[in-house]
Amino acid sequence: MNIGVFFGSRSPEHDVSIITGEFIISGLKKLGYEVTPVYLDKTGRWFLNQGLDKLSFFKDKTNLDALKPYVLDLEKSIGKMVFKQKGFFGKEIAIDLAFPAFHGQNGEDGTMQGVFELCNIPYVGCDVTSSAIAMDKVLTKFLFKQHNIPTPEFTVCYRDEYEANKGELVKKIERLTYPLFIKPARLGSSIGVTKVKNREELNNAIEVALHYENKVLIEKGIEDMADVTCALLGNKNPQASLLQESLFNADLFSYEDKYLSEGGAQLGNAESKIIIPARLDEGVTKAIQDMAAHIFNLFELSGTSRVDFLYDKKADRIYAIEINTLPGTLYHHLWKKSGVEFPDLLQKLIELAQEKYAAKKNLTSSFDSKILEQANSMKLQQKDA
Repeated sequence: MNIGVFFGSRSPEHDVSIITGEFIISGLKKLGYEVTPVYLDKTGRWFLNQGLDKLSFFKDKTNLDALKPYVLDLEKSIGKMVFKQKGFFGKEIAIDLAFPAFHGQNGEDGTMQGVFELCNIPYVGCDVTSSAIAMDKVLTKFLFKQHNIPTPEFTVCYRDEYEANKGELVKKIERLTYPLFIKPARLGSSIGVTKVKNREELNNAIEVALHYENKVLIEKGIEDMADVTCALLGNKNPQASLLQESLFNADLFSYEDKYLSEGGAQLGNAESKIIIPARLDEGVTKAIQDMAAHIFNLFELSGTSRVDFLYDKKADRIYAIEINTLPGTLYHHLWKKSGVEFPDLLQKLIELAQEKYAAKKNLTSSFDSKILEQANSMKLQQKDA
């Protein structure tokens, strides 16, 4: 079995995806799997090469110029993904199972999952629908409210609405009262996220968020809170990890906190910025883990995902914030603290992908019908407009 690890793509989180991809490739090779790195560059070109399995390759941007891109051969990609190098004698590589390591748009959001589905191959993680919905912070919060899952008050800002009537929209937003968090609706890693405390900051923050998205989430801030994360593993009735509490000195858990400062908290390196298990009593911890598992099942997530929460210390209240269907480096550091070593995590994810694929193979995808036989005799009438 040849496992393709897919990473990169057209996303502001492109570089983070490379780190996750390299981490997974290394782990799978240590387990003895045949692994092919599948890199999608920022222009949409596919590259498949064993040289792509080292992070150092991407530190020199000229290295990619020496490689020939591949194309996905859709005619041959039935029950597998077949990539062929351009040229008459181009090399051909077949992928049997896909392990996506994308973050953000054009990868984590259901787009690549759709390609995997069309090729009819097993793949790790969430399906098209759950990936697309969970990627959208606004849709996620609407579903939270629909199912009585507590989440901070929020509203939505659309680009056309903002540009057409900025003044009225800002007044509507300010009904939530400051402080507010401004977030691009379909972006992660805290990119474009700002905490604002007045109207001038609000307008500036919306302008920044609209550089990345046409839809922006405006969320009421919770002041005296703990920032808590729960990772989950499974297809149904998932295993919940210990809780991670994230520490930060600024207004939010920033991109720098997550990936740069002290080696990056999201990468499991900046130990001064994370506490595992979180400093919460047993009852609150259990409530958050149960809510995370409920959200996992409600959104029909699979493989592994992460659900982020805020705990209001003063009000003793839990708020669900958002879902990450492909946590950076699979949140291996949290799973390790929870008793699941990285090799076991990778092996479990492959087994879950195969289990999900096997269950779908039992479904009927055709329907016997006489509609085509009768089509020629049907009288199709067009009503006048």
